[in-house]
Amino acid sequence: MGSTTNADEREYVLGTGADELERLGLQHRLWSDAAHQAWKSAGVRPGQRALDIGCGPGYAAFDLAQLVQSAGRVVGVDESHAFVEHLRAQAAARGLRQLEGRVGDVQKLPQVLADEAPFDLAHARWVLCFVPDPGAVIAGAAAALAPGGRLLIHDYFNYECMTAAPRRESFTRVVAATARSWRKPGGDPDVMGRVPGLLAAQGLELERLEVHQRIARPGESMWQWVASWWRTFTPKLVKLGEISPAEERRFHEDFDGLRPATDFVVLPTVFEVVARKPLR
Repeated sequence: MGSTTNADEREYVLGTGADELERLGLQHRLWSDAAHQAWKSAGVRPGQRALDIGCGPGYAAFDLAQLVQSAGRVVGVDESHAFVEHLRAQAAARGLRQLEGRVGDVQKLPQVLADEAPFDLAHARWVLCFVPDPGAVIAGAAAALAPGGRLLIHDYFNYECMTAAPRRESFTRVVAATARSWRKPGGDPDVMGRVPGLLAAQGLELERLEVHQRIARPGESMWQWVASWWRTFTPKLVKLGEISPAEERRFHEDFDGLRPATDFVVLPTVFEVVARKPLR
């Protein structure tokens, strides 16, 4: 599901409190296998420089900092002051002097990174689907990369394939409402369909295109990630007028009624891209 920011409030839609830190921490743990495999395929190693775009509270950045070790450098960029402060505090507590957090608009990376040397890796996970101008993010990442550097992206396409099994009409309505709520301020829950073209426009060469499709069953760790998302986001949908209070109640009745022995949820499809900046 990911994290969202509001360009006016410079704050996450789901907040930056302890509950959201816990949700994002669980999210990273459950998807860290995909992240680490992708970083391995992109050749991340000690001594390199990595950029974490839309770093949030820093869970991926902490791992990257350990991979590049003290001889390397990791810069995390995010619009949330609270999350960047969390990253900075944790970096200090963990002795990760190679990790720095910066507050800034990921659509304006050249300004945020004006004093930085080129990076070997730029990483963006569940960022492009929420910003009005994903092309600007990719352009900024391309400019920040050294020749031969790689941009790694995890994001959504066909988001509305998410469904309960057996199907529930209440689930279909809430998923559709979620997609609408992202599109209205300029986001795109199917952004990965456009990403290869945006990469080509910046002269980046597509090296890897993969898909991660997962399911969640009641009682599993992945289920808790799904449940925590809907507990926090359906009230937002009601506030936005995308669903009624009655539709929200029916959704949670149906969701809570899913049975461990027979039912499951198909999660939104996450696509993985690795693109390389040419040496020339």
